[in-house]
Amino acid sequence: MRKSLIIIVLTLLMVLGTSCENNKETNKIIYEDNHLLVVEKPRNVLVQADDTNDIDLLTSLKLYLKEKYNKPGNVYLGLVHRLDRPVGGVMVFAKTSKTAGRLSDMVRTHEFKKTYLAVVEGKVPDEGVFEDYLLKLEKENRTIVDKNGKYAKLTYKLIKYIDGLSLIKINLETGRSHQIRVQFSSRGFPLWGDQKYNKNAKVGEQIALWAHKLEFKHPVTKEIMTFNAHPYWEEFPWSLFGSDNFD
Repeated sequence: MRKSLIIIVLTLLMVLGTSCENNKETNKIIYEDNHLLVVEKPRNVLVQADDTNDIDLLTSLKLYLKEKYNKPGNVYLGLVHRLDRPVGGVMVFAKTSKTAGRLSDMVRTHEFKKTYLAVVEGKVPDEGVFEDYLLKLEKENRTIVDKNGKYAKLTYKLIKYIDGLSLIKINLETGRSHQIRVQFSSRGFPLWGDQKYNKNAKVGEQIALWAHKLEFKHPVTKEIMTFNAHPYWEEFPWSLFGSDNFD
């Protein structure tokens, strides 16, 4: 049984690795204790399984925990927030149901701070606040601005503008589906490489959106926890801006 499990884990990691562009894209554990598991989500990998039957991050992390701690039966790992499939960056998972409940409460009360980096087309104003009502079209897997939708809010700051592209830092105050992508594209600043909301995006381009930082109070120790993950500064369009001043 143990040997079979090892084979399954290795196969899963191989598939996950080959589905991404390079070795950096495989699972990366940033932090782990008895309550939390913080990882860097690879780009183009599902957070949770869907009807495509593609490899997903949640399942692979459960297998990682099962093997590492030799756990019998099903392994619990709570999903408290999400990232769109093409987006990579830092995520936290709960290793107990109590931790999951406390983290979910933080998300709901806006004590769970999420910061993103993005490259958008055009020159945005130096800073701003976007407030909209967003409606998800389930059958089309798209989100639109619509008065019948759910309230969405973000704030952003322009970091640098080069050659028609803006590097921005975004603080997400609500977590609606495709929120950042829709709020910027609806104002004429689509994300570079966004195959769904940018009509100028070319096939094969990777969306320039990255979950850069998470900050929250540890659900047990109450310590303020901050975790970072960095985009691919060596790849275009990130390479235009360099990695200076990012911790």
